[in-house]
Amino acid sequence: MRAVIQRVSKGKVQVDGDTVGEIGPGMVVLLGIAENDTEEDLNYLAEKIINLRIFPDEEGKMNLSVKDTRGGVLVVSQFTLYGDCRKGRRPSFTRAALPDRAEKLYSGFIKAVEDNGLHVASGEFQAMMEVQIYNDGPVTLLLDSKKQF
Repeated sequence: MRAVIQRVSKGKVQVDGDTVGEIGPGMVVLLGIAENDTEEDLNYLAEKIINLRIFPDEEGKMNLSVKDTRGGVLVVSQFTLYGDCRKGRRPSFTRAALPDRAEKLYSGFIKAVEDNGLHVASGEFQAMMEVQIYNDGPVTLLLDSKKQF
């Protein structure tokens, strides 16, 4: 399971012009799910993300988590995080989980974050979405549950 995390002042997802998810200060999580990911991967990533200290404390140092700041979390399904561009000119997505499996793990990830008392908004699984991200910092980090980077 892979995630691109961006600290944001706000974020919003629209499908067909309608807002389906929106947060104020917090983080946007673009979440990709691989064919071999399990509940263990989603729990690892959820725990890591909600406790990641990327928000400034009173001295301006990155010492606070989204949990500490009670910020929002906007989760957007992003199978293209498993796009392999090493050969040719068109990405291969063979490592991405099939939709039924991916949707279960995506929903499980959202629930794991919600279970920690955070406000969670999300995109619409398998929809064509317009995502507005107001990156704060900018702060952008990459995480992988298999610790490949």
